[in-house]
Amino acid sequence: MRIKFLLIALLTSVIGFSQTVNDYKAVIVPLRYDFLKTENQYRMSTMTKANLNKAGFQAFYGNEELPAGFGDRCDLLYVDVKKDNGFLITKLFVEFKDCYGKVIYTSEVGKSKEKDYETAYRECLDLAFASINALHYKYSGKSGTTSSVRTAAVTAPVASTIAATTVVSAPVADMKDPNLLYAQPTENGYQLIDKTPKVVMKLLKTSRPDSFIAIKDGVQGSLNAKDNQWFFEYYKNDQLVSEKVSVKF
Repeated sequence: MRIKFLLIALLTSVIGFSQTVNDYKAVIVPLRYDFLKTENQYRMSTMTKANLNKAGFQAFYGNEELPAGFGDRCDLLYVDVKKDNGFLITKLFVEFKDCYGKVIYTSEVGKSKEKDYETAYRECLDLAFASINALHYKYSGKSGTTSSVRTAAVTAPVASTIAATTVVSAPVADMKDPNLLYAQPTENGYQLIDKTPKVVMKLLKTSRPDSFIAIKDGVQGSLNAKDNQWFFEYYKNDQLVSEKVSVKF
């Protein structure tokens, strides 16, 4: 019973640290969404950025070099436009996620009966952004990095009490490494993304917190912690290959 009350107290503390869009300096816009076949198809990325600017956000494309002061990716939001299934109707909504893949805000669903895709998408996006405009975004000056660290510190006891699913004594990531990958939790493990953000590797949990089943470019191997570093190991032509990987969990 005491453990139950402790968990409730800790979860309540976590809720107290919840983030809003106002806690982030800017938004990163991807060049392609999952429901599209090519980059900026139907000018979706262009329209997303324009709507973000109209709503008061600073927005940058995923391939842009960020100005000074925007180097910490956890101070940024990552926007995604998602498509809902609909019969003879187009439905889109907008999600904002933090650097760990946690959803910070989801817009209302925009709907359109237009048959032309570009026209329908524009109408849906404008309607979805109506709820975003209503947020009256204004950067609060808080650091997304600080808040994320504080939240992680609170949730760690809860996670370890419920199940040992997080990485224990993980190697310390080199934040200056240009090839640094960031771990986003998934249902069965993590996905590692680069600064684009692009999914580079998928990890599946094993019984050991310092070892994962790893899949990269169709090659399956394992990601193992050794000598305070992570290594992606797999066999090629019957020879063991070991590649150093810098990961921020």
